[in-house]
Amino acid sequence: MTNIKDAKCVLVIGATAGIGRALALAIHDLDSKPTVIAAGRRQERLDELAAKSGDSRIKTVQVDINTTYDKLKQFVDDLTGRYPDVDAVVLSSGIQHIFDFEKPESIDVNKIADEFNTNYVAIVNLILLFLPHFLKLNAAGRPSFIIPITSSLAIVPRPTVPNYCATKAALHSFSLSLRAQLAHTNVRVVEILPPLVESELHDHQGTTPALSIFWMPLDQFIKLTIEGLVRGDPEVVVGMAAAVLQRYEKGKREAVEQIYVRGDPAFPPS
Repeated sequence: MTNIKDAKCVLVIGATAGIGRALALAIHDLDSKPTVIAAGRRQERLDELAAKSGDSRIKTVQVDINTTYDKLKQFVDDLTGRYPDVDAVVLSSGIQHIFDFEKPESIDVNKIADEFNTNYVAIVNLILLFLPHFLKLNAAGRPSFIIPITSSLAIVPRPTVPNYCATKAALHSFSLSLRAQLAHTNVRVVEILPPLVESELHDHQGTTPALSIFWMPLDQFIKLTIEGLVRGDPEVVVGMAAAVLQRYEKGKREAVEQIYVRGDPAFPPS
């Protein structure tokens, strides 16, 4: 079974902080020694990350994925032209806002749109844009990897961040279907579902002090996640996320694959 160690060049989108940054460094440290392309909005963070690696196997590229399809296409075309060996993409970009629908006048609809575009629409567009390149690699005998990062909140939402949870639920559902559709290719879809993890994601909300009592330390999460990626798990879930998935979605992935790949007559196509 193929796993992340088979990747030669890994693009990590959202590598300027939190899970994305830590994963970029951890993948760089694999004994298979892949090239890592760290991508994100803040160039100074990217420069710091490249310097921390201590060698030339971490490249950087600045990108804001909350943009138009045409600009994303230009980004993917430029990147695959510059790095034709890129065979894995980790999709870690994400934003989160608190919304109180009991006070509808307080809700900024632009933030709802930005959150949905960044966390879901842009991710789906990037996957669509990378797939021709990955399928071309497959035709040459090379595996490739699409690694979306969703959340345990995709399974059981936290009502204070309803739109964030909805975006992650959408991406989780999409990942299940995408994996089934690509089952006959050598494009591996590996979904990472974190629990509450140490992150800067909550700083702007003022909730970090309260959440830090409960969250999983980032280094512990990354260690367990890398172990899952190296095992070749189709869904990498650790900590409380594993318990949530087991309780509420046991057998769901297998059912989706059975419906699409084998054609289960109990679930005829609509």
